[in-house]
Amino acid sequence: MSVTKLELRTALGPVYRDVLPNPPRACTPEEIPVIDLTPMFSDELYERQKVASSIRSAAVNKGFFYVKNHGIPTDTIAQCKQQVLNFMRQPQEKKDSVSSQKYSKYFNGYLGKRTSQISPSETADVRESFSFRYSPDIDPDHPMDLSEIPEEVRPWIRAEEFVWEGTKHLPGFKEDLLAYWGGCLTLARRLVRMFALSLDLEENYWDDKVTFPGADGVCNYYPTRNEEEVDQKFVHLGSHTDLQLFTLLWQDSVGGLQVLTREGQWLKFKAPPIEDTIVVNIGDFMMRLCNDIYKSTVHRVTNDSAIERVSLPFFFGLNFNCVEGVVPSCTSENNPARYEPISCGDWCQMRFKLERNDFEKQEAKKSMAPSAMVVEA
Repeated sequence: MSVTKLELRTALGPVYRDVLPNPPRACTPEEIPVIDLTPMFSDELYERQKVASSIRSAAVNKGFFYVKNHGIPTDTIAQCKQQVLNFMRQPQEKKDSVSSQKYSKYFNGYLGKRTSQISPSETADVRESFSFRYSPDIDPDHPMDLSEIPEEVRPWIRAEEFVWEGTKHLPGFKEDLLAYWGGCLTLARRLVRMFALSLDLEENYWDDKVTFPGADGVCNYYPTRNEEEVDQKFVHLGSHTDLQLFTLLWQDSVGGLQVLTREGQWLKFKAPPIEDTIVVNIGDFMMRLCNDIYKSTVHRVTNDSAIERVSLPFFFGLNFNCVEGVVPSCTSENNPARYEPISCGDWCQMRFKLERNDFEKQEAKKSMAPSAMVVEA
């Protein structure tokens, strides 16, 4: 059976995965587990350890899992989704007024259709997105002014106000997006304690390292593909792994998320996705911290439906200034640390820089005349 090589970008350079020639298939209930988070809110440690045990099993064997009873109200999610649609259905010039490529240093703002290519093995991404980063003044757990946070943290705050200034004409836009984002941040800080327990660490092991965390809010909009994009097999979001500790993903009823198994088979998440759940997946930095006990999983998105799709990923990591190595519970005399310490911020910047440079090179080649291409070759 022939396989193809899928190239993936990582902070340390390209890696490759074998992909079977089989078409994507629907996953079974056993392949993507559903974890009930109700015990996580208990005062009893043994109850919280039940959640930690389930997370460990899913993280070791799958890298992806659903969570239910997560605590984010349905209405909060619905209002956020509607605001995403309100923004994306605007005239193009309105969206371009908060363009990430024109106005942002840190990937905040609007990214247009086919203006990025996350996978070097696949097409440009047929998606639009609106992104914003953590700022201490919008932190629901302990809001404060930027001037109040530790000096060593301030250079790593990547929020930019233009994303909100340029969307003031949309009633409730900022408030509704931040309500969902804030719910994800509170949930993530609880979940990171469960991850600590799952790795045989003290529950509060990371508490002082997620006070001003990487907490990226992204609103993805996946339009239906036109005939040209179908013929050329454009993907909506190319194959990749996520960067930080873990990702929380709410997706609407349309479906489209696919994950790659370790055997090289693409799996479709249930269509429609399981109602009132959020998907959690392991990021590269978590894999690094636990010495590869947990694996970040390759995934992509293709919207093959006749209607538009919205997803709301939230990317969570440690404070960007925190330099962290492999945690002590994941090493032994026979299993030494495989990775040197690095800060979460430096780790992310390495990959972001690589992705942007690669895309700019590809766009430059496309714009070159044929004679110029021959000279370069």
